[in-house]
This record gives sequence, C-alpha cells and structure tokens, in this order.
Amino acid sequence: MRLEELRRKAREALAKPPAVGPDLDVSTFRLEAEKPREGLGGEVLERARMVGLEPSERDRAGTYLQLDHYALIEKAAAGGLEVMSISKALESYDWLADYYWRAVGVDSDKFTALAELKRTEGYFMRAKRGVKVDFPVQACLLIKTPKIAQNVHNIIVVEEDAELHVITGCATSKAAEGLHIGVSEFYVKRGGRLTFTMIHGWSEGIDVRPRTGVVVEEDASFTNIYVNLNPVKTFQSMPRVLLQGRNAKANLTSVIAASGKSFFDVGGAVYLKAEETGAEIVSRVVAKDEAEVVSRGLIAAERDRVKGHLECRGIILSPTSAVVAIPELEARARDVELSHEAAVGRIAEEEIYYLATRGFSEEEATSIIIRGFMDVDVKGLPPMLVAQIRRALDLTAKSL
Repeated sequence: MRLEELRRKAREALAKPPAVGPDLDVSTFRLEAEKPREGLGGEVLERARMVGLEPSERDRAGTYLQLDHYALIEKAAAGGLEVMSISKALESYDWLADYYWRAVGVDSDKFTALAELKRTEGYFMRAKRGVKVDFPVQACLLIKTPKIAQNVHNIIVVEEDAELHVITGCATSKAAEGLHIGVSEFYVKRGGRLTFTMIHGWSEGIDVRPRTGVVVEEDASFTNIYVNLNPVKTFQSMPRVLLQGRNAKANLTSVIAASGKSFFDVGGAVYLKAEETGAEIVSRVVAKDEAEVVSRGLIAAERDRVKGHLECRGIILSPTSAVVAIPELEARARDVELSHEAAVGRIAEEEIYYLATRGFSEEEATSIIIRGFMDVDVKGLPPMLVAQIRRALDLTAKSL
C-alpha cells in the first residue's frame, strides 16, 4: 500500500523542477543499458582507481561495484556487516520499508521521482549493533554507456553503538555523457558513527544530481567528506542532516575543484533538533577557466544549548570563473551558538613571491598554495582514510 502511494507521488513529481540549481530535461537520457558482458578494464578501471576503488579489495571490509545499471560486485568480508544491491535488500528484508524514502522525499523533484519510477540499483549497507568495522567499505558507481540515466537509491544503516567507514567513488570515461541521480538515505542509530567519503571523477558531459538525507540519533555522529576531481557539466546537491537525538554531531566537509565550463551548486544543511547537538560545515572551492560554483550552507538551531559553525573559502584562478558563497544561520531558540565565515578571492601575490624566492616557479608555487588550501583537517579519521583523501587532493591540485 505504501509503495503504491510512493509511486503515485513520484508520478506527480516527474515534471517538478529542483528547488535550486539548473533544471534538466530528463527525457533526453536513455533509461535502458545492456548488461556488461565483461568486467572493468582500460580507461574506466583507471578512472575507478582514481576515485578510491581498490580492485584487489586489500584493506577493504566489503565492496559494492556497479557499472551503468548493473551490480557487478556486492559482498561483505567482515562479520556483522552487510553489503548488497538495494533490490536484493528490499526483497530480503520487509523491515527495510521503514527506511525506504523516509529521509528523502520521493516527490522532492523530478530527480527523486525518476529514481523511484526508473530505479537502476544502488547499494544497501548495514553495520549491526555494536560492530565496529575495522576497514572501510568501498563502493564504486560507474557510467560507461553514452547518454544513459543512472538512477540509484542507496541506504546505509549503522545500528546502535556500531561504527562504519565508507569510501564511495563515482566515475566515467572522459568522453561520456549522461545523467547520474544518486538518492542516499543514511540512518545512524544511538551511539553509532558513520564516516562517508565521496570522491567524484566524472567528465565534462555528465549531469550529477545527488539527493541525500541523514538521520542521526542520540550520542551518534555523521562525518561527510566530498572531494571533486574533474570537470562536470552540471552538479547540484544539498545534503540534509537531521540531528534528532541529544548530543548528536555532524561534520560536512567539501573540496570542489571546478574547471572547464563546470557549474556547481553545492552545499549542506544541518538541523539541530535536540539539545547538546553540534554541527560544522566547511567548504573549500577553487575555480578556474569558465567554471562557476555556488556554495551554500545552512545550520538551523531548533533547540537550546546547541552549537554550529559554517565556513566557506574560495580561490578564483581565472577572470572568467566565479564563486558565490551563500551561508545561512537560523536560530529558533535563545541559548544557541552559531557562527559563520566566508572569504573569496585570488591567491595573494606575496605568497607566490615568498615561494619564488625559495626556488619554485610561479606554476609550482601556485600548485603548492592550492594543495595547502584544500587540505582540510577532519579530526578522528582513521589513517587509511586520511591517506586516501590526500591522494585524491594531490590529483586535484595537479589537475589545476
């Protein structure tokens, strides 16, 4: 009965434009793709490595790999951990309906509607109660077929006092065109901890529309790190995090390297809905060529004794690029501490001069400064995850 109601709402929203960011005509994308006859190889495999895929699965607790519309690998190597396609999970667990489309509205816009009516897999992950998974789980979503729409729905459940780290990468061949819709619902139960690192290596012909909702319960924490490596056609995302339990915490960190003719409308929103909750949103943006980035951030305090900080910094490398910072703070209670800071500009000439006096060329000096600018500090990450993020940032700095 509920599924029928969800699909009715989705059908009614198929023409609904997004609340912010550019609209798209979804009818121009193909909704069918042939099942791959062979595994990864060549350029696609190399791009997958760039965004964090470890083909040997060494030091990985589990793997989910999807090419176009089909799951190629879905397995967990650690006890107390489940990794499988969303279709298999929905068939296996009746209780999963309690999480399906609860954190994200199916009728939010045409992209969520398409993800329900024309879903093309996605993953389900669960860390069971009290289980602390030592190694990260890797997930990789790849597009190879030209002009397809990849409409995935992902669900992660971290049960009470469990801990899970996920590295997810999205990529395609350099010349590919297409649409990626990624609906993600994350549920972090009491005392749980979820760290979710996403690395994007798309191409200039890809439109990307993530739609993310997160529910964090008492004494639980959610850390989200997003790194973009390559140009895209358009990208629009605004993850929505609900801190519903006392002492819940959230940290959203994004590093955007925008080049070519890319358009990014990216941000995050955290709602402090219980006492003693806290949130930090940090954004680093580097724009060059004709790229444009709109960087949004919202922290909304709905209860007393909460704290939040929002920080957005941008560097413009070309006179034809643009960065727009839109920080927002909302206080609907008296005893709150909310702050924000934003700064956008070019690299200071004295910084380049300082490095030049020590033997670096202007190009080398610029690369060093950009790399340092992007190196955000997220406390509490395991060393393996820090190393993976730094490798991605090194690649990004070199591409600029």
